[in-house]
Amino acid sequence: MMMRVLPRLERRRSKIAGTGVFALQPITKNTRVVTYAGEKISHRETARREARQLPRGRIWCFIVNRRWARDASRGGNIARYINHSCRPNCYTKVVGDVIWIYAARNIKRGEELSYPYRTGGAAGIPCACRPGCTTVL
Repeated sequence: MMMRVLPRLERRRSKIAGTGVFALQPITKNTRVVTYAGEKISHRETARREARQLPRGRIWCFIVNRRWARDASRGGNIARYINHSCRPNCYTKVVGDVIWIYAARNIKRGEELSYPYRTGGAAGIPCACRPGCTTVL
């Protein structure tokens, strides 16, 4: 069985918000980029943790299904630093209880990765993906 090697990524200062994740090599459209790792928790626990995270403008919990979420603040990896964008270059796909982040288009070396958070405005955090964006996460 051939082992698939994931693209190399780097965490550094972002123009979007705080810290971001950048491609260290070109990434082809629809390539699996990284998993969104974190502790698997119930939605009840997600609500408790987000009540502490959101006042600081952070979102670390990613909904897996009706029962579970992943909290990247505990056991997370570099994917937790991928910022939201209304014009993203990545998309997410949940396979079982694994959250994969894929390239939505060809991504150039040095480009920051982003995907839409799809919170429906529940977090109340203003989007910073570009000047003048009126989206609320």
